[in-house]
Amino acid sequence: KLKLEAMNRQGQRTDLTSAQVGRKLETAEIIGEQSGDSRNQVRRYIRLTNLIPGILEKVDEGKIALTPAVELSYLTETEQANLLETMDSEDCTPSLSQAIALKQSSQNGNLTMDRIFVIMTQPKANQREKISFRTDEVRKFFPRNYTPAQMQAVILKLLDEYQRKR
Repeated sequence: KLKLEAMNRQGQRTDLTSAQVGRKLETAEIIGEQSGDSRNQVRRYIRLTNLIPGILEKVDEGKIALTPAVELSYLTETEQANLLETMDSEDCTPSLSQAIALKQSSQNGNLTMDRIFVIMTQPKANQREKISFRTDEVRKFFPRNYTPAQMQAVILKLLDEYQRKR
């Protein structure tokens, strides 16, 4: 971020013309070429500098992925502090969809501590309990021509019948 700001300040006024905006894009591209990252990736990294230290630390530790972190960087410092408190108390980190919901609530002006709690305690799709069997474990109970979908249908039907008998 410092490198980008320094390159952008060289001989330029503070109000941006369209040519200056173009130069800002070129600067991000130059930094990207020097670091081996794309212009958009450089922008994402720069965006992370808007995170409070506690959340940035979670990004550095790999507890929060880059894309959700970029979304969180649009929250105010107070909102980020409230989010960090919720993450610590509930031992959770936001998924991308949760980060987007937090950003949208912030932009709408209704990101309260209660709203953060509601968003952060919603179950994540990848955390739902799931039972699975390898096909070779159940293949012996079915004709050879049954597909996995057909086997699943039969198993669920048998479980339904078992439940009704109980």
